[in-house]
Amino acid sequence: MKNPSKILFLARWYPDRYDPMMGLFIKRHAEVAAGFADVAVLYLRAAPDKTIGYEIDHKVETGIATTIVYYGTKSILPSFLIKRITGFLFGIAFIKGYRFLLDFWGKPDFIHVNVLTRLGIFALCLRKFHGIKYVITEHWSRYLPVTGTYKGFLRKYFTQVVVKNASAVSTVSENLAKAMQSHGLVHANFMVLPNVVDTEDYIPVLTESKNKQKRFIHISCFEDRSKNISGLLRAISTLAKLRNDFKCIMVGEGIDLEKMKTLSTELGLPESQVRFTGLLEGEKVVDAYQSAEFMVMFSNYENMPVVISESLSCGLPVIATAVGGIPEYLNEANGRLVSPGDEAALLGAINFMLDHSSDFDKKKIRQNAVGIFGKEAVSEKLKELYGFVK
Repeated sequence: MKNPSKILFLARWYPDRYDPMMGLFIKRHAEVAAGFADVAVLYLRAAPDKTIGYEIDHKVETGIATTIVYYGTKSILPSFLIKRITGFLFGIAFIKGYRFLLDFWGKPDFIHVNVLTRLGIFALCLRKFHGIKYVITEHWSRYLPVTGTYKGFLRKYFTQVVVKNASAVSTVSENLAKAMQSHGLVHANFMVLPNVVDTEDYIPVLTESKNKQKRFIHISCFEDRSKNISGLLRAISTLAKLRNDFKCIMVGEGIDLEKMKTLSTELGLPESQVRFTGLLEGEKVVDAYQSAEFMVMFSNYENMPVVISESLSCGLPVIATAVGGIPEYLNEANGRLVSPGDEAALLGAINFMLDHSSDFDKKKIRQNAVGIFGKEAVSEKLKELYGFVK
């Protein structure tokens, strides 16, 4: 492997003009890799508000040559026909974006595929015809049995071929690795690559809170099927009948945000106890963490959400469900685990944490998080992953 290596990230999700939070965890991995290599990113984004066509948006930011190809899907054609040609449009977008990068940036030494399967097929073709090897990082929870979304003969066949021909495969949790392997996606070089947190920004506030109410925070993409925000709101509603010395800050936006606001109102929860902030970014989201005593997730299924890593980096204990990779990182020293869907257990955990969050050692929680999710720790993991490319 050349030094410095030219690494091309193929990203299934990435921050864009429509959603600045989409795939932010992939961007953070790319930024860490850019600390020791020459990195470019290619991201293909369907643009439903644009007629069929292509727009290449290229910029260099945080040391990364980023190329986003927006491909239009708006047409007078019936929706079922559009769905049939979407894969074709995606393929043309890849060709245009890759050719642009070749002219601007040059040929990559190897490729880092983020999220299968379509991008993995392109990487496989580049390996077969141009000798460019690739590694994979999988973030998608679709392999977990509870989702039931990993299906289809062709998808499974091509995913197996792509995984088999990779130099190495990584996941952000051991649980996800085992889920992939249960589907026959086996590889000799399988490793865990944790999500990265900018631990210089996500830091604890070690002074005692001056809030009159004890605050806890929930941050998510507001998709209720997986995040079970409705279950969290019902538990809070029951808690409000027992005590009123708390306030839950609900951060984020998504398809079910308005539905959850309506449910909160129907449950009789005033803004003095449950406040929806919408999407927060940068310093504002860090401030939200720092103003809270602990964080709560009540997901039905999950991989390893970045918000848990960020919370721990801020020294916050976390209440979360024992799903996906969460139990690999959460324990009695930094939080509490409850069973998915168990609203009574969630109620008990929140009630306990409201009285005992100060008993947790913020400095130790922070220290352990930095050792796992900090840039230096993840940088070493990335170097280990790339070391399989020979």
